[in-house]
Amino acid sequence: MPFVLWPPLAFLWLSWRYEIFSGKNPQTLLEIKIPKEILKPIRSMEVVLDSIWQVMYDTADLWEKWVEGKYLMTLSFEIACTEGTPHFFIRCPKSFIHSIESAIYAQYPDVEISEVDDYTKHVPRDIPNANWDLWGASYRLERENPYPIKTYLQFESESEALEEKRVDPLSTLLEVMAQIGRGEQLWIQINAVTVTDKEVPWVTEGEAIRDKLSRREPKTPGRQRTIIGEATDILLTGNVEGAVLEEESKEILPPEMRLTTGERDVVGAIEKKMAKRGFHCDIRFIYLGQKDYFFKPKLRMPIAFFSNYVTQNLNGIRPIGQPHITKIKKSFFPLSNLFIGRRLYLRKRQMFKNYYQRKHPLFPDRRQYPSSFILNTEELASLYHFPGKKPAAAPYVERLETKKGEAPSDLPTME
Repeated sequence: MPFVLWPPLAFLWLSWRYEIFSGKNPQTLLEIKIPKEILKPIRSMEVVLDSIWQVMYDTADLWEKWVEGKYLMTLSFEIACTEGTPHFFIRCPKSFIHSIESAIYAQYPDVEISEVDDYTKHVPRDIPNANWDLWGASYRLERENPYPIKTYLQFESESEALEEKRVDPLSTLLEVMAQIGRGEQLWIQINAVTVTDKEVPWVTEGEAIRDKLSRREPKTPGRQRTIIGEATDILLTGNVEGAVLEEESKEILPPEMRLTTGERDVVGAIEKKMAKRGFHCDIRFIYLGQKDYFFKPKLRMPIAFFSNYVTQNLNGIRPIGQPHITKIKKSFFPLSNLFIGRRLYLRKRQMFKNYYQRKHPLFPDRRQYPSSFILNTEELASLYHFPGKKPAAAPYVERLETKKGEAPSDLPTME
């Protein structure tokens, strides 16, 4: 019985301790208002994320995990559009506000960061209901974690001197949000947890994939023999272990040199992803609105945004099927189709609840699922960054009209 009861007992114990730890570390929502012009490249956001990773990564020892309930805390990068106006948010623990603000101001000194109320509280909590409806989906990677998605570096070189010549992958989303009208909202959420290969062995997995693609022979430890054993073999058989009896045919080129150009690009991309810090992410979006204005075909627009990051020979982001999408497949068994409406209602309600609580799609189960995957700082910066006005010229993006300046040097001070 102890072996049977231990897994559920450990799960319930940790869930209880995690809940206590969460109560002691409340979360807050930061809104980032961007200036009229941002001349910084997207690479600046990658530097911000790298700084945040170093601040947020704090693993727990056995006592902290099982008694205090400590765990790696979650950041949430969100873009919410209300009636055509996009807003950029970061949800983080209150204890990390100053560190996150410092990381952002170091690269974007002209932005304004302020604590705001949660925008999800401005709609009813019982959606879907008689007046509101929604449609949403969670995302997964098409291939294994070590394969990278398409990043900003593949759209266009950031060496362009003129801002209008840069290509911003986020401009597609901002143009989509400009089509969101009265009584409609579009929310995009990226939950991210700092991890290393210790928590999620994605680097080890990447090394195995790299060696397989490079056609490297696995290293096997040799068997050591004593001098007496070797002498016995010589006397009985006349052969020495390890000696070459026949001339072996050897390839002129090593396996790495026989790769095609495309294979070398894939191996190089995997090694490049492994070289940068990683976040354990899950991504979802929700399109919701009042039923008088809710127009279901608009849900295709955010799906088109994520398709920008797909590369056929590497990786991409795509919606997950059941049960992470608000769609119920009909069955050939007639009785099961009688409950489609109820199942769809419950799925929408659960998806909406997971969004505003910032929970994993299969909370409270913390095991790895296809809906959770690894993105490094370069990939995450490609999905979430602060756009410039010319590369992303969406007309309804709120921007600061005035630029902050320093206080005059001759300003009188109090003695």
